[in-house]
Amino acid sequence: MPLPTRRADLLARLAEPRTWDLAVVGGGATGLGVALDAAARGLSVVLLESHDFAGGTSSRSTKLLHGGVRYLAQGNLALVREALHERGTVLRNAPHLASRLSFVMPSYAWWQAPFYGIGLKLYDLLAGRAGLGPTAFLDRAQTRAALPNLQPAGLRGGVSYWDGQFDDARLALALARTAAREGALLLNYCPVTELLHENTRLLGLRCRDAMGGQSYEVRARCVVNATGVWVDGLRQLDGAGHGKAVTPVVAPSQGVHVVVDRDFLPGEHALLVPKTADGRVLFAVPWLGKLVLGTTDTPRGDLPREPRPLRAELDFILGEAARYLARAPTRADVKSIWVGLRPLVRPTGDDSDTGSLSREHTVLVSATGLVTVTGGKWTTYRAMAEDVLTRCFQAGLLPEKPAGVSERLKLVGAEQAGSPPSPSLSAPAGLHIYGSEQAVLKALPGAGQALAPGLDEAMVRFAVRYEYALTVEDVLARRSRLLFLDAALAASLAPRVAVILAEETGGGPALADFLGLARRYLSWPSEQDA
Repeated sequence: MPLPTRRADLLARLAEPRTWDLAVVGGGATGLGVALDAAARGLSVVLLESHDFAGGTSSRSTKLLHGGVRYLAQGNLALVREALHERGTVLRNAPHLASRLSFVMPSYAWWQAPFYGIGLKLYDLLAGRAGLGPTAFLDRAQTRAALPNLQPAGLRGGVSYWDGQFDDARLALALARTAAREGALLLNYCPVTELLHENTRLLGLRCRDAMGGQSYEVRARCVVNATGVWVDGLRQLDGAGHGKAVTPVVAPSQGVHVVVDRDFLPGEHALLVPKTADGRVLFAVPWLGKLVLGTTDTPRGDLPREPRPLRAELDFILGEAARYLARAPTRADVKSIWVGLRPLVRPTGDDSDTGSLSREHTVLVSATGLVTVTGGKWTTYRAMAEDVLTRCFQAGLLPEKPAGVSERLKLVGAEQAGSPPSPSLSAPAGLHIYGSEQAVLKALPGAGQALAPGLDEAMVRFAVRYEYALTVEDVLARRSRLLFLDAALAASLAPRVAVILAEETGGGPALADFLGLARRYLSWPSEQDA
């Protein structure tokens, strides 16, 4: 049976007087990876997230498990090799939430296919035994067959290669639930309000239950700051505790994604344009029954919880799509728009061009002992977690434990050996995303009573009882991905979801907040944002 996530019980554990080995601040991919790796090694772990798990960047990715063709072009072979290895780890440990995907690069100039094909052959070589399939050169007919709506004028052929895709928010949730299975305590909607110092050493933190208002003191031998683009805020809090100035380490960049119907790119292949009109990469990725177009790479000076796209970014995405798709989507075809902030590591010089920055992560230890991790990308979350713990051991903050435990650790819901493979993540969501927990889901009230394709009443109850969901947004944005796929449909279902949530929790499901959020996922920027 799945572990229950009744909030009163979780808060009761948080209130217990004890000293944890590790307190992790931040419930995105990186923080959850650290919590799972540490708990799997036998350390006592508590993780605190100010909003919902994966509520920020970790639910707004391009949904790709990849080595990074872009970083191959930058010559960063070590990062690509590591990411390709970790891609295979995720596919093995969470087969219900990740699958391989074929990409096609069309060629409109004679040199493009051999040039990119040679690079992708190197990509295969770096993957080694973890490769998902060989790179292949396609003639004009094969390319059009793979991408039926591709612009035919001037098309010469193409190159196909294999990478992976996943459901980012649900993978984050699987990490949280697996960490809990290994003994960790995890709480969403529990922001850290203070760091506790004694002389010059960090001894723990104070946090607040955002739902009930109660404050809690948490003592820990080691505190890890894994708050993504917001790491500098906690670093400043740490510096203020002992009178030290803190230099920011994050240069945030925003990536915008636009969702349209699958008929703009039928079939089972994704489109990759390696160099658009302004030198960026453009993806058109089939995902959960829709098509995701993106992404942009725009420097950002502020850090809003819900960033807004610039009109120029949306014009860029739709304009580039029109260059490569014979029937191109327009503004009227857009089902949802979402924006994610990338925690790129700030360089020592000019940081205006975030597109040139690497996604490699960095781990810092302050004079007080606060361990900060930032940078990196979703695919390498597990490797990042290992690096963080290694740094904790080296700093003498934690007793050293053997590494490698998480590499073969199946996540909650992973199918047992011998089970049939799950459908591709290109297919619409359904029961299969619950993996080995489908039987539990089917036994809940409301099973089979559909709210929308891929979502029934039992799934809402499962989200509350076993997946930490507390609000309508939690359910429709991250347990179900409906807000990201069709914001108007999500808004229409929200009142019914709110009723079920109220039945399950007895609390307010924040319906009005979600309806406002759904409008943002559909609204177009004003002229002044151009």
